[in-house]
Amino acid sequence: MKWQGRRGSRNIEDRRRAGGAAQVGGLGLLAVLAIGYFLGVDVTPFLQGGGTLSGSGGGEITEADRQEGEFVSVTLADTEEVWDDLFRSQVGQPYNPVTLVLYKGVTQSPCGGASGATGPFYCPGDRKVYLDTAFFTTLSRQLGAKGDFAAAYVVAHEVAHHVQNELGILGQANSIRAQVSEAEANAISVRIELQADCYSGIWAREAQARFGTLERGDIAEAMNAARQIGDDTLQRNSGRVPMPHTFTHGTSEQRQNWFVRGFESGDMRSCDTFSADRL
Repeated sequence: MKWQGRRGSRNIEDRRRAGGAAQVGGLGLLAVLAIGYFLGVDVTPFLQGGGTLSGSGGGEITEADRQEGEFVSVTLADTEEVWDDLFRSQVGQPYNPVTLVLYKGVTQSPCGGASGATGPFYCPGDRKVYLDTAFFTTLSRQLGAKGDFAAAYVVAHEVAHHVQNELGILGQANSIRAQVSEAEANAISVRIELQADCYSGIWAREAQARFGTLERGDIAEAMNAARQIGDDTLQRNSGRVPMPHTFTHGTSEQRQNWFVRGFESGDMRSCDTFSADRL
């Protein structure tokens, strides 16, 4: 992926020099557990002592931190241009860009405390994406999803949740999830996540057309990332038998298929997972 020397976003909130422990309770605790499961990471060491996320936090910004911050900033800027154009051409309304919070170690959000163990996530409470760039190391080394474009896909996926929020989809879906059984709520969650994968595919298509940033093998990196974070693969890699009724993000095959659907069509209407008979 060609990203060096390109324009970055102004919608970055850099908290990487701030540190300390974050208290997690209620819905925040559930969010941490859910995100930890999504990444296949055991978050229980971070939830000792009444739900405290412990960690060093803050500290010196290394050269690696600086480069990762620039990478995220450029990727976010690309999503802003792409979605601004798509909202005007396909939705008929302006796009309000998301703010991305960079942190190191731990930080707070309206969705609860965040730590490197929780991975990146979108919080509807303040309409921000939270990302500890150390996650990119986890993505590459622990989850087996290597490459710049695999990391860009993760950023684009979280931005896609903001797109869903802007369209009113996320709020409606979460409202229904709160009223149904756990299995039904999980099924709705899968459709939310697969739609975000589809939107990520649209972003990848438009980023290539607009900026020419994709290089040979980039789409394969994104496809591999989608495969590695499928529910069935995560459960299998953790030594468990995959249990479809517990899936919250979709199988590896589903995640890949919906990314490809978005990439090939470029049409947001093709990402309507909620009307699809088969995922």
